[in-house]
Amino acid sequence: MFPTDRPRRLRVNPAMRRLVAETEVRPRHLVLPVFVAEGVDAPRPISSMPGVVQHTRDTVRKAAAEAAAAGVGGIMLFGVPSRRDATGSGAVDPEGILNVALRDVRGEVGDALPVMADTCLDEFTDHGHCGVLDARGEVDNDATLPIYAEMAVAQARAGAHVVAPSGMMDGQVGVIRAALDEAGFRDTAILAYSAKYASAFFGPFREAVDSQLRGDRRAYQQDPANAREAGREVALDLDEGADMVMVKPAMAYLDVLRRVADAADVPVAAYQVSGEYAMISAAAERGWIDRERTVLETLTGIRRAGADVVLTYWATEAAGWLDR
Repeated sequence: MFPTDRPRRLRVNPAMRRLVAETEVRPRHLVLPVFVAEGVDAPRPISSMPGVVQHTRDTVRKAAAEAAAAGVGGIMLFGVPSRRDATGSGAVDPEGILNVALRDVRGEVGDALPVMADTCLDEFTDHGHCGVLDARGEVDNDATLPIYAEMAVAQARAGAHVVAPSGMMDGQVGVIRAALDEAGFRDTAILAYSAKYASAFFGPFREAVDSQLRGDRRAYQQDPANAREAGREVALDLDEGADMVMVKPAMAYLDVLRRVADAADVPVAAYQVSGEYAMISAAAERGWIDRERTVLETLTGIRRAGADVVLTYWATEAAGWLDR
């Protein structure tokens, strides 16, 4: 007869549990997404994401320095412009909010912290879509690609170590890689949002970037019902030169994350998005769950499913918990 208590012998105290833990979350696995707003003189709270703000240029430098000091793996910048237009021209403007913030942050942290840039037009367009629109009001994939290429070069020139095309345009990685190489930025890496779903969990993010979106992005982001499709998207991005690939959101797509991690031969990232953050925060505020334990459990689950890198708004705070 097999002893029924054998598994429990490996759970008897914290030291024993730590010894046999199969999955580890360390600060280096975490990336902090931050929002930088144009024309604000103090951080602006985001009501649907308690504790997250639209930063000023000064406070984003401080946030980057704190993340670096905490040992966080990276920082991802999103710009919130004061003016928008049909082509998202602020995204390619060297003096646009995202590009000046990239210069600020890179100047603050140097190479101590990988500085990443969201490479997408949705924050900069007056219609809120990730690409330019055609005469029918639909996203024009091919007309968007050269703008992405120009945007990526501008971000690299501003100091981004990593550009992150998130618009799910076909061919985006290839044109960006070619443009970066031609401009002399061969060392700038591409983190491709390869499996980005048309998810309801992005709701609070729309407030965070003052999105002008009307309608939805289902015509170019993935259907939440589909998992095999993610594998095809990842394969295409790898063929075009992606250095890392992303699954977004994370928690409702852990099966997809596992598939991608099993198939990809590059680092795999997952984004614990605004809606996931908001749900946990709301439940914790009401005393229904333990905030710290829940956050760390979800990060562990995302890592266990195969993520090498986790983007989370708790990155710096969680790093402090992990180092206790």
